[in-house]
Amino acid sequence: MSQKTFVLVHGAWHGGWGWVRLAELLRRQGHVVFTPTLTGLGERSHLIGANVNASLHIKDVVNLIHYERLSGIVLVGHSYGGCVVSGVAEVVPDKIASIVFLDAFIPDDGDATVDLVQPAVKDIILAAAARGETIVPVRNAAAFNVNENDRPWVDSLAGPQPIGTMTEKLKLTGAREKIARKTYIRASGYPNVSFEAAHARAKAEGWRTYEVPCGHDVMIDMPERLAEILNEV
Repeated sequence: MSQKTFVLVHGAWHGGWGWVRLAELLRRQGHVVFTPTLTGLGERSHLIGANVNASLHIKDVVNLIHYERLSGIVLVGHSYGGCVVSGVAEVVPDKIASIVFLDAFIPDDGDATVDLVQPAVKDIILAAAARGETIVPVRNAAAFNVNENDRPWVDSLAGPQPIGTMTEKLKLTGAREKIARKTYIRASGYPNVSFEAAHARAKAEGWRTYEVPCGHDVMIDMPERLAEILNEV
């Protein structure tokens, strides 16, 4: 098995901590793995504020790629992370060998995350924005259908999401589409109209697609199967 470099980008309310099991598996197989935590979340939660938006999260990952001198990477975005990796592809497309959307949004130019989420979540975000709040309250692990044993762990580490990351409209020119290897992984144990639509789109556009029978946090529920898929793509 040839050595690969993985950059794993977490979703909303999460942090680099969510990848711990998957990262350990991939490193044991000889791969290089980076699990950046986006500004304002996880161990960087002290940096949360009104200035934190999707552009800043994109910059977090672009800077990691630049300063670690990475190339030929497998770039994985989970959930909201699909918006982040789409933005990263605009800046450093030449550094990405393969891009993977893990139960993630596939945004188009002018989309904000709030435009892509399911209606109930959209209402929560818009209500928070109308009140002038700078964060979106954390969603619990049960809402993502995380396996019951791991829910207390996830709930103890998940935190509020900077609202600017949900409301900023992305500027995309189609760089993502030029990446030859594109993959979509759908968590079939998590009913969600947004990700169903994204999965259907990926199929229609000829991406490699997979379905995994677990909750939304695939890297927590089924890390072994996810590692297998990532080695294939």
